[in-house]
Amino acid sequence: MDLGKLGVWYFLDGLSTEDSIRAAQKIESLGYGALWLPETVGKDPLTTSSLLLNVTTKLHLATGIVNIYHREPGVMLAAQKTLAEQSQNRFVLGMGVSHKPLVEGVRGLEYGPPVKTMRDYLSKMEASPYTGIASSEKPKTLIAALGPKMLELAAEKTDGAHPYFTSPEHTEFARKILGKDKKLCVEQKVMLEPDLPKARDLARPTAKIYQGLPNYRNNWLRMGLSEEDINSLSDRFMDTTFALGTQAQIEKRLQEHFDAGADHVCIQPINPNGKMGNIDWSCLEALSKA
Repeated sequence: MDLGKLGVWYFLDGLSTEDSIRAAQKIESLGYGALWLPETVGKDPLTTSSLLLNVTTKLHLATGIVNIYHREPGVMLAAQKTLAEQSQNRFVLGMGVSHKPLVEGVRGLEYGPPVKTMRDYLSKMEASPYTGIASSEKPKTLIAALGPKMLELAAEKTDGAHPYFTSPEHTEFARKILGKDKKLCVEQKVMLEPDLPKARDLARPTAKIYQGLPNYRNNWLRMGLSEEDINSLSDRFMDTTFALGTQAQIEKRLQEHFDAGADHVCIQPINPNGKMGNIDWSCLEALSKA
């Protein structure tokens, strides 16, 4: 699983199919190793991965993350193995337990204890039959992991972890639990805007989307942020969880993740214009040279 050092994490929900294809091909041409696709209530990341793997040649497609409540374990395994074989092993399955407000409030499903639910799901996937032609190597599985117990599960049962909305200090914490041989693929939100107060203000609407989700809140508290930091989206919160400022300042943050033990950092470029689907290509072009 050679994802390279840098990837791109992005919602394609605001892009048409044609624009999504062009975006994936441009990301590949810039030299990024992977495009990470999330799942909420928009485009399906597995079918979108199939499309984009078919129109690229080197780019990996990774899910960051697929919601395990949306698919029976055997169905997830079949999708993973099919995509890996179709793409000559350029597909990486990142799975997660999502959040109670999404699972129960939006989907009307019962949300179980996160670690136990993920452990049971992984066991059922492992036990599921698959009779299709397999790829030349075993497909890679990562899980969304923030706290120590989920990170321990990632180390025990998967190929690694995909932490989201964290910090280099959390990366160091995660690496210690995962050990040296597991993949640590970290998401990092970035905004290329040299005026730091302005950048914080422009990035706050993105942070607000996640502000009330308990899994993230609990992790931010573990990271040393206070309830007040989280509730107010303080400057301290923004500077801890975002990479804001000049190209040099952003590159410094990316290097801090690598120094802390990350194998791969997937950049989520937050466009200063605030429009979803309007990728900040100037940011991605600049950071591709890092």
